[in-house]
Amino acid sequence: MQKTEIPLTDIGPIYIGQTENVQAATGCTVLISKEGMPAGLDVRGGGPASRESELLHPLAAASFVHAIVLAGGSAYGLGAADGVMKYLEEHDIGYDTGIVKVPLVVQSDLYDLTVGDAHIRPDAAMGYEAARQALESQNYRDGNYGAGCGASVGKIAGMDTCMKSGIGSYAISLGELKIGAVVAVNALGDIYDWKTGQKIAGLLTEDKQGFRDTTEYMQSSIAAKENKFTDNTTIGVVITNASFAKSQLCKIAGMAHDGFARSIRPVHTSADGDSIYAVSVGTLESDTDLVGILAAEVMSEAIKRAVYSAESAYGYPGLKS
Repeated sequence: MQKTEIPLTDIGPIYIGQTENVQAATGCTVLISKEGMPAGLDVRGGGPASRESELLHPLAAASFVHAIVLAGGSAYGLGAADGVMKYLEEHDIGYDTGIVKVPLVVQSDLYDLTVGDAHIRPDAAMGYEAARQALESQNYRDGNYGAGCGASVGKIAGMDTCMKSGIGSYAISLGELKIGAVVAVNALGDIYDWKTGQKIAGLLTEDKQGFRDTTEYMQSSIAAKENKFTDNTTIGVVITNASFAKSQLCKIAGMAHDGFARSIRPVHTSADGDSIYAVSVGTLESDTDLVGILAAEVMSEAIKRAVYSAESAYGYPGLKS
């Protein structure tokens, strides 16, 4: 069967909205399922900033969530989920406890505080607006938007020689099976085209006219580096119309990290909080391993698109301009 690129919105009933504060270089992206969606999570980075991650543990009682928030602001930005919960409650979306409906909202954040204003972060108002956009206008775009507003890559030598990145997406169909990924790329390491192996973004030379290799830079001294410039973390979501339980989705999320490894070098360091969610928004029967293999592919392509769609901003060069 032939794989065909499709719009992300064609996968199933999931609504995506985002908002950003351009001056402060931060934002958030929200994915909503009105009825709730089974979800899994795999965290490989050593420094995650997250909320309600234990909901997605296979032994936890919750079998679905209503929203996933990807945001900037590091741990300070986790309050964005409060606004998402408020919006969902106002629209009668949540788990019915018999007294009130409680929206189940999970969140992961990247660190963008060195890019714009470190004292302005995603908050409840921003989360509320992103949720509103998701259900009213579906305003998702690749580039310097939402959680990708302040994203950057190649930061082992500090911000002076890094590049601008953003948020990216990619989706395909294979027969009736549909799968896609959304990812905000804010890596310590360099970014590679997963098909050609060519470096496309990352650590620049001091004159900013070419690339240096982050791994080689780290290998220049075997002494422990106390501060690996921990302003990083790549966060993403895999979406499929295949029907899976939480434990299977955790496996798919884990296999999607192969896409991170193909495209980001080094990856999963102690200075990154690399996290991938996987969600099911359909009823199609499919094979877990097949979907996991495709999850890695669409994630790699989404990473590439996040970099190619990033415009130069805040003094950092991007590939789009």
